[in-house]
Amino acid sequence: MTTSTEADPTEAGRRDAGDPRGGRFDSSLGLIMLLLLVVVAQGPVRRALSAPVAQSWTTVFTAVVLQALPFLVLGVLLSALIAVFVPPSFFARALPRRPAVAVPVAGVAGAVLPGCECASVPVAGALVRRGVTPAAALAFLLSAPAINPIVLTATAVAFPRQPQMVLARFVASLFVACAMGWLWQRLGRADWLRPPARPAFHGHGKGAAFWASVRHDVMHAGGFLVVGAMAAATLKAVVPASWLRGAADDPVVSILALAVLAVLLSICSEADAFVAASLSQFSLTARLAFLVVGPMIDLKLFAMQTGTFGRGFALRFAPATFVLAVLVSTLVGAVLL
Repeated sequence: MTTSTEADPTEAGRRDAGDPRGGRFDSSLGLIMLLLLVVVAQGPVRRALSAPVAQSWTTVFTAVVLQALPFLVLGVLLSALIAVFVPPSFFARALPRRPAVAVPVAGVAGAVLPGCECASVPVAGALVRRGVTPAAALAFLLSAPAINPIVLTATAVAFPRQPQMVLARFVASLFVACAMGWLWQRLGRADWLRPPARPAFHGHGKGAAFWASVRHDVMHAGGFLVVGAMAAATLKAVVPASWLRGAADDPVVSILALAVLAVLLSICSEADAFVAASLSQFSLTARLAFLVVGPMIDLKLFAMQTGTFGRGFALRFAPATFVLAVLVSTLVGAVLL
């Protein structure tokens, strides 16, 4: 007697069609189970959300996001306009040929060109490709996201009773940008800097490139803003006040703590002032370090610099920038704050 090993075509059809009797999970069944879980858990969830800690966390998170979002959107739009419609040759023609003079000119140019750090890296790469001296391109890379008009306006809004914070941020950031440019001109080597590749949107129409740039920056910068707001809310609502006072009371520890926090959070420069303002336990100098370090070196910037200029460049440039930014922030804070 011969035994057939062929599968029942009817059964196979049910499995291919997603029939639960064929062993495949049905999406409608999953939705029903999820709804039942929500109904069952709504009591505990409501009680958890009504707790004072949860309400405090939600208030801080919402306030930071709502305050920062308009500046973030405006910065992304202007950054995309510059990246797409302003030719890189414009910057090459505008900068002096002498590197020692081109560095401060490029640093000051960052003050009049809105854009976040997500846009400054590809723009700096385009400058190098068009023949601009790397020292000037790196000065622009550091200054543009730190001292442009949108960032300074956001800082003034975030610190309405401390106008000196805007001046301190401008002075410290511009000094670090120029100093790093001159340092690279003096000590940098050509083999440390990999020639950057052409931009990701090369060859697209201007309209398509503009909206692609906007979508890219909104997804990246918006995500980091949410992470930063969550961290600020957690520090305010969950971390014991005694811990924050312990870190904030020590001048050295507080500056280093917020500098490292700026690297880890990787918040867009159009939004970081509102996060810094919410960290009211810390001194103005410590928060200045947060604002100066963040736009110049954080996790996403390190990754972008590695992809644009090479790992050898990033491994040398990032630590030097961090150390100099912390030192300059401390000195400027001692004088102006």
